[in-house]
Amino acid sequence: MDQTLQVLKEHRLRVTPQRHIILAYLASHHNHPSVETIRTALNKKLPNLGAATVYNTLNTFVDLGLVVELQNGDGSTHYDYFGDPHYHAICTNCGRITDVTYDGFNKDERKLESKTVELTGYMISGNHMEVYGLCPTCQKKLRINRN
Repeated sequence: MDQTLQVLKEHRLRVTPQRHIILAYLASHHNHPSVETIRTALNKKLPNLGAATVYNTLNTFVDLGLVVELQNGDGSTHYDYFGDPHYHAICTNCGRITDVTYDGFNKDERKLESKTVELTGYMISGNHMEVYGLCPTCQKKLRINRN
């Protein structure tokens, strides 16, 4: 969190109460919230926090690479603090978003970026990986056997 706040300062952005509380919420909750979820959750601490402020703050965080924007199966936009490198599995039926991390993920991520440079000549500035499928709950509801 301190490093993230430092990024704001390095970009000459004030650490306003709104930015701080939204960032703290994202760093401590791994629920991939929407703008409305964040606004509702923070309503007691900042009762005048509007959806536009949350949306604009999140866009700033996305532009700085502190937060990633996720589109899930229901067409809504969700956000995720990107403190620990991970990727997302998204259910195409219910829209559930699950963080996936494992030992060696950073190595695989660097290999993917290197291969992209090699094959395309792109100058890579970052990446975001998503995989899609049916979550275990939907598999059960739909009576799908993975075997």
